[in-house]
Amino acid sequence: MPFITVEGIEGSGKSTLVAGLSERLRAMGKETIVTREPGGTPAGDAIRRIFLEPGLPVAPLTEALLLNAARAQHVVDLIEPALRSGVIVLCDRFVDSNLAYQGYGRGIDRSFLQELCDTATGGLVPNLTFVLDLPVAISRERVAARNGGAGDRMEREDPAFYERVRHGFLDLARASSRYHVLDATKPPEELIAQAFQVLSGVFA
Repeated sequence: MPFITVEGIEGSGKSTLVAGLSERLRAMGKETIVTREPGGTPAGDAIRRIFLEPGLPVAPLTEALLLNAARAQHVVDLIEPALRSGVIVLCDRFVDSNLAYQGYGRGIDRSFLQELCDTATGGLVPNLTFVLDLPVAISRERVAARNGGAGDRMEREDPAFYERVRHGFLDLARASSRYHVLDATKPPEELIAQAFQVLSGVFA
């Protein structure tokens, strides 16, 4: 069964797209699990709280290690068992976020990061990845409207950081046909319809 991931910077609508795709797949009678990174397991959720804690100094390498510790547990406990049992897995963020945020955003060597991620996942690669592309200025507006400016540690990063991350996602998307870039300025229902049309080809 397919493993589908949704990527993008803050405020791009990842969780909305994941929920919309899940609803449509279940209406087709497809068993689906929705999950997220970091998180997805009790250990992963505990790491997520540390990772996103506002005001907590976290070095770039520490970020990468925390994320992959959570990911290793996620793959072993949830993702691989679900895929083996024939369940579709929809995941809000996966390895590509690590490469975009800690690689392009923080400047960690991307070859090293890829090796670290491959170790954590056992080489598991999504069948399909949607990248929700959003201008950084709109991302900042959406995040501010969502939480009144009191964002988590990552949401408080400066616009220049997010420009690098956005570029990273687009650069990654050019490297493989598994990626589909969607314009995240479009209304959510339009994005869900576009993504579902792509996804429907998997079940054709």
